[in-house]
Amino acid sequence: MYRGNKASASGLDPEAVHTVRERTGNPRHPSVDDVIELVLERAQNPREEHQDAHLDEAMAAVFDRYGEKPVRTVIHRVLVEHYPFRTATVDLEMRNIDGIRIGTTAGWFLEELNVDQDC
Repeated sequence: MYRGNKASASGLDPEAVHTVRERTGNPRHPSVDDVIELVLERAQNPREEHQDAHLDEAMAAVFDRYGEKPVRTVIHRVLVEHYPFRTATVDLEMRNIDGIRIGTTAGWFLEELNVDQDC
């Protein structure tokens, strides 16, 4: 049974607690590094003809624009520190809209990892 983020009409619920190991303490949950590695992998190797290929392509553009370190920081802030997507970019010289893109993608990929691990 999936116990991850609550979905809303706009995507992920900003009030949801992310089921990431660093927040829950549950070793069965994916770590934030697992999520980051999946985001990076899919940015480097976008899935062709997949319904979520646009997320992979968006992350490829974000990595190209900002590099890996700021993207990692935003993902950590969103999933572990519970920053709102728009403010997760503070002090990173990154556009707020890209924080929204990164946070949304990381949340969806976390959900996928939780389902895959049957958490």
